[in-house]
Amino acid sequence: MTSWCCAVIMFLFVGAASAADGQLLPGTRPLEMTGDLSVENLVRIDRFLERAIDEAVGEREQRWQRDYSSREAYAKSVRLNRHRLRQKIGAVDPRKPPNDLQLVATLNRPALVAESEQVKVYAVRWSALAGVDGEGLLIEPATMPRAIVIAVPDADWTPEMVAGLDAHAPRAAGFGRRLAEAGCRVLVPTLIDRNTRWSGNPRVRMLNQTHREFIYRQAFFMGRHLVGYEVQKVQAAVDYFQARPDSRQWPIGVAGYGEGGLVAFYAAAIDDRIDATLVSGYFQPRESMHSEPVYRNVYGLLREFGDSDIASLIAPRKLIVEASRAPAAPDPPPQIKGLNFAAYGKLSTPAFESVVDEFARAQQHYRRLHVADNSCLIPGEKGSDAPMSEAALRSFADALGARPLKAVSAQQLRDRRGNFDPLPRQRRQFDQLIAHTQQIVKRSPLRRAEFWSAAESTTVARWQQTSQRYRQVLWDEVIGRLPAASLPANPRTRQIYRTSRWTGYEVVLDVYPDVFTYGILLLPKNIKPGEKRPVVVAQHGRNGRPQDICSPDVDTPAYHSFGARLADLGFIVYAPQNLYIGEERYRTVQRKAFALGMTFFAPMVRQHEQVLKWLSELPQVDAKRIGFYGLSYGGKSAMLIPAVLEGYALSICSGDFNEQVWKHTSIDDRYSFMFTLEHEHAEFDFGERFNYAEIASLLVPRPFMVERGHHDGVAPDEWVAYEYAKVRRLYVVLGIGDRTTIEFFDGRHEINARGSFKFLAKHLNWPGKSDANH
Repeated sequence: MTSWCCAVIMFLFVGAASAADGQLLPGTRPLEMTGDLSVENLVRIDRFLERAIDEAVGEREQRWQRDYSSREAYAKSVRLNRHRLRQKIGAVDPRKPPNDLQLVATLNRPALVAESEQVKVYAVRWSALAGVDGEGLLIEPATMPRAIVIAVPDADWTPEMVAGLDAHAPRAAGFGRRLAEAGCRVLVPTLIDRNTRWSGNPRVRMLNQTHREFIYRQAFFMGRHLVGYEVQKVQAAVDYFQARPDSRQWPIGVAGYGEGGLVAFYAAAIDDRIDATLVSGYFQPRESMHSEPVYRNVYGLLREFGDSDIASLIAPRKLIVEASRAPAAPDPPPQIKGLNFAAYGKLSTPAFESVVDEFARAQQHYRRLHVADNSCLIPGEKGSDAPMSEAALRSFADALGARPLKAVSAQQLRDRRGNFDPLPRQRRQFDQLIAHTQQIVKRSPLRRAEFWSAAESTTVARWQQTSQRYRQVLWDEVIGRLPAASLPANPRTRQIYRTSRWTGYEVVLDVYPDVFTYGILLLPKNIKPGEKRPVVVAQHGRNGRPQDICSPDVDTPAYHSFGARLADLGFIVYAPQNLYIGEERYRTVQRKAFALGMTFFAPMVRQHEQVLKWLSELPQVDAKRIGFYGLSYGGKSAMLIPAVLEGYALSICSGDFNEQVWKHTSIDDRYSFMFTLEHEHAEFDFGERFNYAEIASLLVPRPFMVERGHHDGVAPDEWVAYEYAKVRRLYVVLGIGDRTTIEFFDGRHEINARGSFKFLAKHLNWPGKSDANH
């Protein structure tokens, strides 16, 4: 934090001095903006995304083609929306064929765990996905059941609470027992809880991430989601009940509170076999989902779905929404040894009026289907807003045709297992989902090969032609494609540096209304009239600034002022400000972008596009010789941005090139982002389609280089070399092996500026001296 403040103070001082100097680049207007333009750039993008989120509410209807003429027509008209929701929540793995429910028992611990005159409670499990079971309790009514209910508890409620076996549980938690006493066969699954006890690896580091976040992080990168996993456990239970001859004619309902409400809601939306749904403590406007716990983050949700739209996938089936209080959870969980590795995110109870408004949007679909009575909104109990109120449970039971709901039983069910400990069951559920996700990671090279099977490496021309579709996927589905800049660049500049060899200018270019891009241009003084020179776009990393790259007569940490050194050699240099500055500020921006189905590279790509266009129009610039060279997060920029912007003639990735799947998902290696705070770093559904070798292949036939310090803590040399070997092979197969190289050097996470400078001189055809010590 001290270095951050010092950098800001230094920047403001230099900015004030340059403003006083008043000189500007010919052909541009004076730059009169004051303050910290690096941070202001991020603030403007933040506002841009906020506006996009607001606009998404009105634009969602364009993604729907609802046909209300009949139930059959309606179901057909929303089929694609249902499919897309399933993809977004990662409910994409094949479920196991339904088998009979398994009773969970030992010689000393019976499967029948409790019994009264009205119900029997069994410990059960059922197959869901390969290697993944659902596990919990089955509550059987004493009389012939009239309906099936999957009662989904909040993440921090146990099935025993829902079955009425825990005398210390909140009164509302026993809703499963009450529904069973009303004649429903009730299955209560275990959800992954919000505890932190197993998150991490004791051989590497234990973390204060919740179990939900720990699974979410590794699954998200592979196109899966904890939400999808738990929804599929509910669906697998539906599979089982539908397969039983004695129960397939009974209506099926799902009811849940908190995280269980989320799971019940999504399960009913994507599975039309569910006849009635009760959602408590979850339904609300979703435009602030970036402030909720990160394990609720659903990529691209807000472009197509608010809660009212998800409810429209349940229509015309029965839906009861209860506006109860949300569960309580710390934000973030308690730190470990004074360190935080968890994403922020609060569970908060929305204003009742906002729930009413969102529900009204949902109910319009029921009205247009002429089944308005099939949906209702119930306030929580007066004075407490406790979930699973009498009114909510009664409405749900009525929707299923169950018997009238009885009063809360005063008889406490006794758990025959004695002092039952639910932790081993929770641990099994946790371990199974991790093992399942890690198996997906293990298979990912085969899935990527299958995905890329249409790309042909017979010739360079054929590779360019057949790989173009993958560039579109990367831009449209991974980075996110925004419209091109809507404003002319309108360049404003002011002098910030002056040396004997070059002059430096701060530059601001317009991109969209209220959105600009900021950077520093270094222009050599010895450019002859009519001469056109190559440009190096030099990109900073996390919490960096253009000044770190461009400051003359200063050996800046990690960057070693490599932009200034390149300008000394006669290159034109432009150092843009990217968005990864300000820690949680930029992570918040990323979370907002995720909600819209993009990353914060989406606006950065358009900012760079505007930079390329402006640079190309400068009389001193050769538009065909603009290269990209970035360190760390700037190295990630050097991978993603030139992969989609073909105006960059080459790219050098420094301090970032890696085996990205391992980097984002490994639970065994200390290099993994699983053990750091970088929750924003992952792109959804990246790992089965792309790794860095595939991204680099989109640069073909342009030159590509990796710069790697042996002691760089981002990854071990072996990871980097393994992934780069694939790149090297492709370039050699295509007959252009001389256009790619990797330089290992005895250094850390830093610019080496030796082999890379020679690479730039060679491939940007700059005849000036390339000696790094010039």
